[in-house]
Amino acid sequence: MNYLDPEFSTLPDGWTSKTLQDVVEIHNTKRQPLNGREREGHKGIYPYCGANGVVDYIDDYRFDGEYVLIAEDGGYWGKHQPSSYIMRGKFWVNNHAHVVSAKDGETTNVFFSNIVNYLNIDPFIGGDARGKLTKAILTQLAIPLPPFPEQKKIAHILSAVQRAIEARGRIIQTTTELKKALMHRLFTEGLRNEPQKQTEIGPIPESWEVVAVGDICRSIVPGRNKPKNFDGDIPWLTTPNIKGLDYINADVDGLRVSPDELKSSGGRLIPKKSVIMSCVGEFGVSAVTNVEIVINQQLHAFVCSKNLNPVFLCNQLRYRKSYMQSIAAITTIPYLNKSKCESVPIALPGREEQDEIADALETLDSKRNQHIAHRQALQDLFRTFLHQLMTAKTRVHELELTA
Repeated sequence: MNYLDPEFSTLPDGWTSKTLQDVVEIHNTKRQPLNGREREGHKGIYPYCGANGVVDYIDDYRFDGEYVLIAEDGGYWGKHQPSSYIMRGKFWVNNHAHVVSAKDGETTNVFFSNIVNYLNIDPFIGGDARGKLTKAILTQLAIPLPPFPEQKKIAHILSAVQRAIEARGRIIQTTTELKKALMHRLFTEGLRNEPQKQTEIGPIPESWEVVAVGDICRSIVPGRNKPKNFDGDIPWLTTPNIKGLDYINADVDGLRVSPDELKSSGGRLIPKKSVIMSCVGEFGVSAVTNVEIVINQQLHAFVCSKNLNPVFLCNQLRYRKSYMQSIAAITTIPYLNKSKCESVPIALPGREEQDEIADALETLDSKRNQHIAHRQALQDLFRTFLHQLMTAKTRVHELELTA
């Protein structure tokens, strides 16, 4: 029995369909699982791979070359999901990923991996809640294939976009690390070339003070439980809604409530230019709000006084993440109540220096966000190309591409 994605029940002109075992070699016999304790004693430079990517790094390898790894269990097999990924060089694979390589003249590793990720394999997955793509099903998957020369051209186009996405990702990572380094320097040395003094939170410029957040904010407002109705225009936010944001604007993701619902539920409207921070599970997730909002009980709002720059405070709270983790109460998950939030110490300069530091950090944030937007545009382009090329709605000879 062949397992065929219904989208390819009718093939484009010139395409054929072959079973997976006809177009790739399977190398599962070289796989070997290692548990965490075994890996702990063998840390090294070689990737240890599982269903969805690199899990660890160890001091030995069992594969050397270019291979496609396909999730056997615990993976994702729907259309446009990462069912497979390519590994190059020396690496080790556990028993949660099938290991294959393209047969010469039948397909290429890049084309094969992309067509597998495009296909909807989910209906053929068995096993428990984690799901399992058995070898018996794997070998009989129907792989739609254009002529081999066309496969190579498609692979070349998709690889070019993937390389651009990866390059943008490296820039984002570098910018993120640069900001961490800049925050450390600014919050310990300042901008005035002052001598440093030792404090309970480490070295800070001599003119700065160590203050509790509660002493410099107008108020700290805990969030409230979920309202009953969502039929208004005021954003009601949780931690996932603000994660990765520097600012909360009117178009922020999240449910919306009305003033009447807010009043009846006992919630409080958070004013603009407040700092919103997660106080449950993952501390330091924070953003400055440019609009009035409502928050749930996972979040606290720090309403800034006129002498406190909200961008400066937002970054100070991110910088003090490890301290917040150390004072958190722990039940099933760590959390900070209002009094603990009020007690968080930060290093505080005068307002003018706060503004200058905030401007420097905002400039770096702006550059990072531009790269994030560019990467998203490339990812959207990749998905468009993948769909058009894998369904032959666009043929490679129709594309006019330059270097």
